Amino acid sequence: MNLHELVSELIIDTKGSVSEGLFSLPSADSSLGVFKPELCLCATIVLLLFIRLFNGGRKVDLFWVMLAGTGAALVFSSPWTYLGSNAPSLSVIDGVSRMEIFTGMLVYDGFTVYMRSVLIGFAFLFAIFTKLSGIPDREDGADIYTLVLGSTLGMCLMASANHLLMVFMAVEMASVPSYALAGMLKGRRTASEAALKYSVYGAGAAGVMLYGISLVAGLMNTAHLPTMAVQLAEKLPGMPGEEVMVLALGGMMIMVGLAFKLSAVPFHFWAPDVFEGACAEVNAFLSIASKAAALALLVRVAIGFGAIPPTGVQPGHFSQPPATQTASLDNSEGGLYALADEAADEPTPANDGDADEAHAGNHHAAVGTVDGLAASRMFMAKLIALLAAITCTFGNLAAYGQTNIKRLLAYSTIAHAGYMMMSVAAFLVMAGDAPLQAQNAIAALAIYIVTYVFMNLGAFAIIAFLRNALHSEEIADYAGLLRRCPVTVICFSLIMFSLVGLPPLAGFIGKFAIFASLVEGYQVSLGAGHPAGFLMVLLVIGGMNTAISLFYYLRVVKVMTMEEEPADRRPFVYPEVSLQGAFVWLVTAPTVLLMLNWNALSEWARVATEYLLAAA
Repeated sequence: MNLHELVSELIIDTKGSVSEGLFSLPSADSSLGVFKPELCLCATIVLLLFIRLFNGGRKVDLFWVMLAGTGAALVFSSPWTYLGSNAPSLSVIDGVSRMEIFTGMLVYDGFTVYMRSVLIGFAFLFAIFTKLSGIPDREDGADIYTLVLGSTLGMCLMASANHLLMVFMAVEMASVPSYALAGMLKGRRTASEAALKYSVYGAGAAGVMLYGISLVAGLMNTAHLPTMAVQLAEKLPGMPGEEVMVLALGGMMIMVGLAFKLSAVPFHFWAPDVFEGACAEVNAFLSIASKAAALALLVRVAIGFGAIPPTGVQPGHFSQPPATQTASLDNSEGGLYALADEAADEPTPANDGDADEAHAGNHHAAVGTVDGLAASRMFMAKLIALLAAITCTFGNLAAYGQTNIKRLLAYSTIAHAGYMMMSVAAFLVMAGDAPLQAQNAIAALAIYIVTYVFMNLGAFAIIAFLRNALHSEEIADYAGLLRRCPVTVICFSLIMFSLVGLPPLAGFIGKFAIFASLVEGYQVSLGAGHPAGFLMVLLVIGGMNTAISLFYYLRVVKVMTMEEEPADRRPFVYPEVSLQGAFVWLVTAPTVLLMLNWNALSEWARVATEYLLAAA
């Protein structure tokens, strides 16, 4: 490929076509065309910094800039168009089910649309939440909103990562602003301690993860996830024991970075102290957005190590003239970085003649080699299942002795991460034998994530508003609140019971979907002749932990509703009929109403995962 062809291909990849001039608007099937939500977040960050630069942010209420920026990004993401009932033939954009963008570094599909819509939608609600709670003030608004948007941008990249280097960069983009957010309460010793612990643990996990990426990329001669899957399918059955050990070690080291973001045991040590030291607003961001993005990235990495995704189309497929389109497809399948990685090495007799097939990542051409990934899938499934079982059990047991509501919810967050990881284990078990059912397991995860957004946002919103009134975050100080703010206590109780997973609340929908995927995974493995009994063990552990969690959630409800109000409590005013009360009602309503019509959410989740494995 000469320089002219390379430049032309980069232009086609970036804006869809070279025929309309370099400075024309990008087409809908180009990298920039589908990257508009992230570009909108970038523009909002720049605008916030400019406002801070010229007037310190004191004359302009930066909340409105934050709200407008996240709202515009959500409109550009437009999940109601791409995933709703009016979506043409269940596709993302006309005829496009999957498209690798920016030369294969990122992937655009229904799962990308779904997850970035959840993240950006949460950022929109988070802006309203912080405005109502009073953190940040006008002086700190630019700093805090910039950090939140920067971290959200990294999380959107985590949800669409298609290359190991992008995996690392996205994790760091999401993590580094979070370290600063944890210590944003100036002059507060516990906040500084939280930020220090978070950053130290994060730096260690990032180093381990990067070393694992270098091992895997060096062994596979590529860091492009679909190409790596094809290479693994071809090489793994005959791979020498020493290389298998290096591959397993590299995979586990990558898992360290993901487990840190998920606060999965034993990489959870930072979470309780950070949650107690940081303010409730930051806790909401860390417990919701960070978890959702880490789970989406776990799915991407699991596919990269255990399944061959469909090829999809290349940027410019529809906007290019037919002749140029064909040339573009011939030269760019698999992404430029996939070609560059492989081209650096001389072909060996083992793979000579098959390189083009590996670059393309062609689902049909590689279908005969998919069984070569069975060992990789089973290794990952058992590893994730073990982490999930330990995580949810430890999180629920450790929550018992907590007296601070933020530490209690920190361990609750750890436990819920364990529940959600269970569906990824079921996905890996089914990916080889039943791709459609495997996609349903990820759809179950997608349902759980949406219900979890409203449950945890509602919980931390109430904690923040009560903190402003009571000046305390100790559970004992919530005694007798039913007499002072009955509607808020009812909302908090509904959220607590939803976190348990009791019907008919939304938490039951998420847990039922996760547990159903475990049963389906076991049935598929049984029918295929290699029963995955550990999935049924996971189901039993998940059910037992659900029952265990009822006691500590119920304890909070008991304190608020049945215990007497402390005699030494200072008088306080908590206006339930206010914007704060309306926000609490707004985020609590889905936990009750989703059960009445959850088919729409289920359909969105199903469409979002439609082309993760199955060819278009």
